[in-house]
Amino acid sequence: MRRFDAAVRAYLQRHPEATVVALGEGLGTGFWRLDNGRLTWLTVVPPETAAVRRMLLPDGARRRTVARAVTDHGWLDAVREPWRGVIVTAPGVLMRLPPAAVHALLAACAERFPGGVLVFDALPRRAAALVRLASGAGGRWPVPVRWGLERAQLPRLAGAHPGIAAVRELGPAPASPERPVTGGLPARLVWPVRRVPVLRALTPLVCEVRFAPARSPRRASSAVS
Repeated sequence: MRRFDAAVRAYLQRHPEATVVALGEGLGTGFWRLDNGRLTWLTVVPPETAAVRRMLLPDGARRRTVARAVTDHGWLDAVREPWRGVIVTAPGVLMRLPPAAVHALLAACAERFPGGVLVFDALPRRAAALVRLASGAGGRWPVPVRWGLERAQLPRLAGAHPGIAAVRELGPAPASPERPVTGGLPARLVWPVRRVPVLRALTPLVCEVRFAPARSPRRASSAVS
């Protein structure tokens, strides 16, 4: 989660009044970690999860729960002021969707959130295959992994929509005294380990998709109407 948090903080530095959309957040507490006093936070979860979240974490003035499945693009309408900036986070979400649903989600966000960002994680296909094998053998992976992504395919992912300006893998978040360890290894060792070809082919990616800014305020308003 540190790389997701770092990406949100970086975006909020440029767009302090942005909307943060946390897809599939469940009972996560990202708002309290990342709140700058000006952002708007939307948690998008299925209706049954939304009911529990609202009971335990009631909505506030700048924080709301949206009862929608990720694949139900009606949640995009809940972003009321997209011109202030939008960053969508989807940890553990896209890899559980069929490939067509992944591309549809990317295209919808690119269309509706010009100048915005989507951050997601994915497993290389070899790692995804191992997870599916483990799940079939009685493993504890809660939802099947349906979509894998190789690092070499990142440029091709931009073809999901003309409004996608760039796709890149995010490096490790800076270490901090409070969180000096990442993934069971010292932070200074995580990135070198990923440079080993065999290990790199099994290491999850955290990627950032940047959406092209609107050409004019008129185009931005029409894109969200």
